[in-house]
Amino acid sequence: MKKNAISVILSLIFFFPFIVNAQQNPLRQQIADIIKPARGIVGVSILGVETRDTLSVNGDARLVLHSVMKFPIALTVLHLVDSGVLKLDEKIHFKKRDMATKLYSPLRDKFPKGDVDVTIADLLSYMISQSDNVACDMLLKKIDGPKTVQNFMLRNGIRGIAVRTSEQEMASSWELQYTNWAKPKEITVLLDKFYKGGLLSKNSTDFLYKIMVETTTGPKRLKGLLPAEMVVAHKTGTSPTNSAGLSPATNDVGIITLPNGKHLAIAVFVCNSTDKEDVREGVIAKIAKAAVDFYGK
Repeated sequence: MKKNAISVILSLIFFFPFIVNAQQNPLRQQIADIIKPARGIVGVSILGVETRDTLSVNGDARLVLHSVMKFPIALTVLHLVDSGVLKLDEKIHFKKRDMATKLYSPLRDKFPKGDVDVTIADLLSYMISQSDNVACDMLLKKIDGPKTVQNFMLRNGIRGIAVRTSEQEMASSWELQYTNWAKPKEITVLLDKFYKGGLLSKNSTDFLYKIMVETTTGPKRLKGLLPAEMVVAHKTGTSPTNSAGLSPATNDVGIITLPNGKHLAIAVFVCNSTDKEDVREGVIAKIAKAAVDFYGK
């Protein structure tokens, strides 16, 4: 009797991964169908925060980050706030030369002549919610550059994300944008650690989650085909498109709250694509909807 019980348990342990894979096959096939026509590399990683279910397509590929890098930058800044090195209400002074850039920046548009003090909290909000590049580079400067972000990632076991250059540096050279990369699977690991409170204090976790929910960029990506009331805390990344029609990065990563109350960490990267923007964004939106429909039951 005891031997039979052990045999049953061992059989369940052995066959469980196959049961999970069988359940995920419909979603995997659906994602494969979505990305098949795409002219570029599509990287997908999905992680159930509560269920621990995973699904990955090109999840270990090194794909261009662009402004998705602002998520690990924000984590690093808030870690320094938690450590007492920085304060959210600490003000940083912007001079006119700090605004003398063609980078996308709602902050610069509001204060084109500089001579303004902006709190770290507001800079984080500009950087995450509006993907402000001037705010991003000022925060990077404040924390002594990308190396500080990289060190924070490594200390937390994240080795599949590389932040090497600033927004201004990326804008100065087409090739430099490829030095900031991530594996989609590693992004979902980072999102999971963040959401579960494993990286920051509760106050800092709540603050970052709030400004990610308030993100205004990429409304046609992860959120594009989801109900308007569905909560999505996310960060987009978008590269320029060159004269040959090549777009190195159209990305969106985040935490989706499902109708059943559970959560998905999801990262979708569309890399080195020659598709039009609406097609690239449509791929992300379709994958997100497929994942929500599958896991939200």
